[in-house]
Amino acid sequence: MKTVLITGATSGIGLATAITLAENGFAIVLCGRNTEKLAELKEELSAVVPVETLAFDVRDKDMVASQIASLKAPFNEIDILINNAGNAHGLDPIDKGSIDDWDAMMDINVKGLLYVSNAIIPQMRDRKRGQIINIGSTAGKEVYPNGNVYCGSKHAVDAITTGMRLDLNPYNIRVGAVNPGLVETNFSEVRFKGDSERADKVYQGYLALQAQDIADVILFAVTRPAHVNIADLTVMCTSQASSTVLKKEL
Repeated sequence: MKTVLITGATSGIGLATAITLAENGFAIVLCGRNTEKLAELKEELSAVVPVETLAFDVRDKDMVASQIASLKAPFNEIDILINNAGNAHGLDPIDKGSIDDWDAMMDINVKGLLYVSNAIIPQMRDRKRGQIINIGSTAGKEVYPNGNVYCGSKHAVDAITTGMRLDLNPYNIRVGAVNPGLVETNFSEVRFKGDSERADKVYQGYLALQAQDIADVILFAVTRPAHVNIADLTVMCTSQASSTVLKKEL
């Protein structure tokens, strides 16, 4: 039984992935900030597979390191790391953007991914095996108006993923990225700071990807034979052709 550590596991893509992988026989380490939700998930999924939870904010490098170091057998050897935690904050032109929003996106999307990876890569390197999947975005492949810093953070994830794959190649560590387009989760509500009406409009007039769609892609990636690495995969709904081209039925 392989052990998977998932960040941002209490909602959206992370939650769907945790449930899907548990149903397919993976032991799970659930990471997130919502302790109540983590406890509920542990109780639910423990009926199927071994489950552990870690409560931390990926922006806190000391907490990340200490929490991951605290894992006991059988959870202390992570076979698969899914760097899913990430957020968008605001949708403003660069001259009107909030520095607090910029800090949040860089700290969570980029630095948080690095902190978690830094805590887990050494054990994979020592065992000469492992798999890392970073959840990127189509925003890491192109830039759209008012996306500036968010797109920059996801471009960084794209570059870091490639750098990881190159640097960890001698150790048999598979590194890849799954880059979703529009996925109907709480993503837009977070971006628009709780404005549900504005967030709902993002997904009206077409069928967006669902969190389960991405979870299914991740399941495919982690169940490939050891010689197969899904290095870079972009997934969009049929209605979406790019970040700025979307067919809506009005």
